[in-house]
Amino acid sequence: MTTAIILAAGKSERMGGGVDKAFLSLVNKPVVAWSLLAFERSQDVDKIVLVVRKEQLIASKAVVKMFGISKLHAIVPGGSKRQESVAAGLAACDVDTRHVLIHDSARPLVTPEMISEVAKAVRRTPAVACARPVTDTIKRCEKGCTVSATVPREKLWSVQTPQAFQIRELRAAFANLGKRVVTDDCEAVELNGAQVKLVENLRPNLKITTVEDLQVAGALLK
Repeated sequence: MTTAIILAAGKSERMGGGVDKAFLSLVNKPVVAWSLLAFERSQDVDKIVLVVRKEQLIASKAVVKMFGISKLHAIVPGGSKRQESVAAGLAACDVDTRHVLIHDSARPLVTPEMISEVAKAVRRTPAVACARPVTDTIKRCEKGCTVSATVPREKLWSVQTPQAFQIRELRAAFANLGKRVVTDDCEAVELNGAQVKLVENLRPNLKITTVEDLQVAGALLK
């Protein structure tokens, strides 16, 4: 069984004003609904666990009902850190789950095709992530905005979600994290010594962090 964990419990600090970006309107749906519908339509996903802020539990149930998300297995409150929210999602997975896909609801352009690519790849390797080769010139600044060096970009990738894991590998990685903080779930698996593979994704997969991002995503979804 493959379970998708959709994360929508972030603080949305860069949106300002205590806004919960997961429930902002994007074209004609809440932001979180776009991801829910993509995983609902994927033939490679059996169940969905939605992780939200505690105060959004009732609103989340309304969204799920409104958009007919039949694969929903659970809605659970997240934590103050990403890895706490992932842990809450893992704890809510069906006992028969063998593979888990983790996706940020702030990436509403996800498609069933992207989902399928990582879901199929993780059957052969412990962890997989959507990623895009870096094409911009990258500068490193050791202090402030003063450039220290130009970083060769030929071997650099920008990692996205969805990310997919053999669930036993991800649970082991989280159990061994201790007090370390990771910025994505693949990093936890890397630190635990397991192999991570990247699946190249050149489709738009914008992450909404600002009001301007919301406007761009809206234009791409129309």
